[in-house]
Amino acid sequence: MADELAMIEAAGADWLHVDVMDGVFVPNLSFGVKVIETVRTLTTLPLDVHLMTVEPEKYFDSFAKAGANGLTIHVETAPHLHRQLMRIKELGCVAGATMNPSTSLESVREVAGDLDLLLIMSVNPGFGGQQFIGHAIDKIRRARQLLDAARSNAMLEVDGGISRDTIRQCHEAGADTFVAGNAIFSAADPAAEITALRNRCVLEPA
Repeated sequence: MADELAMIEAAGADWLHVDVMDGVFVPNLSFGVKVIETVRTLTTLPLDVHLMTVEPEKYFDSFAKAGANGLTIHVETAPHLHRQLMRIKELGCVAGATMNPSTSLESVREVAGDLDLLLIMSVNPGFGGQQFIGHAIDKIRRARQLLDAARSNAMLEVDGGISRDTIRQCHEAGADTFVAGNAIFSAADPAAEITALRNRCVLEPA
């Protein structure tokens, strides 16, 4: 893990996105609080923690204490979304909301002005290396409109299938933050891959 983190930091990544899965909300099991604590000791990068869990509020305090800089929760498991977002903010973390690809953006409309981050899933969460869902582009575009209408300064993040082939469309649709896992970790030169992804988000002069 130390080698992987050093590689990502040296490659020029801005954040480290950490997927926490409970094996209930999604069919996989991954990092717990001890891993977050370990990662925090190994890197100075901000930790963007994505809670793919039921009852995510049970983890807020422990993950914040472990070193998470941001906590993003799924609306499908957050019936008291406003309260939960406010608690994340109270803990000094970036408060984010996300939803599965089939869940409507209406689920976050009433809290759009309270968000620090809105994450659009462009795959069904639970496994890496999945194919980008094409109609996510329209959802990203509508998410940008929703945030703008709410005068929100929230970052618009996209997670799932981000690669050289998909990142530009997402950026043009209004996204400004991207999670790239398989594209980076399977690349022969991760630093060059991060540069290539960034370059695809540079708008060409008219």
